Amino acid sequence: MNRLCTVCARGGSKGIKNKNLRNLKGRPLIAFSIEQARESGLFDLIAVSSDSDEILDVAGKYGADLLIARPQELATDNAAKLPAIRHCVTQAESYFGNLFDIIVDLDATSPLRLIEDIHGAVDLLERTGASNIITAAPARRSPYFNLVELDKDEVVKLSKPLDNPVVRRQDSPRCFDMNASIYVWKRSALFDYPTIFNDKTRLFVMPAERSVDIDSELDFDIVELILRRRNAQ
Repeated sequence: MNRLCTVCARGGSKGIKNKNLRNLKGRPLIAFSIEQARESGLFDLIAVSSDSDEILDVAGKYGADLLIARPQELATDNAAKLPAIRHCVTQAESYFGNLFDIIVDLDATSPLRLIEDIHGAVDLLERTGASNIITAAPARRSPYFNLVELDKDEVVKLSKPLDNPVVRRQDSPRCFDMNASIYVWKRSALFDYPTIFNDKTRLFVMPAERSVDIDSELDFDIVELILRRRNAQ
């Protein structure tokens, strides 16, 4: 099978300025995903998509095979990521001269994943009838037990009450937090379905300590702490 890895990284960031280029243990954040893709040995091509020339320049220095300039309409604050991935795939296929069977997107802000997570998610797709794989960690809160919301009158209520309420979180249906770390698609699923969810979407579960998606200064602090502990071990 031909496999493509995409890493999509915008230049603009509201939570942390230039976060994809921010130094993390001696190298830019985006370098982690590119290096993980290369070290996995799974991919025929690693393509990085960005609206930032600086990000593309750094991506090339850290081993990306193909640098793709993302159109501005796919790089706004309100732009969804799925169209950007599709654009990256079509550009890579034009360069490669062939269609890819499997597309894997590694989120640039999820440096704590391990190579084994990438292998596991790809293997789950290829050995099952799944159309695509998403990754998640066990949820710390349950909408059936201790996750609440406010109605229009500011009255607090359980997000997803059951007819027979549970009194222990362990007795509620299993819930997971999407960690946005790894997405795996069969090519047809990526282009045929409007969202990432369909009746053949499967879940690859990762532990919480490998599921931090950097979106704030606190997230950066947590990731740095976990990496220090990992190196010490």
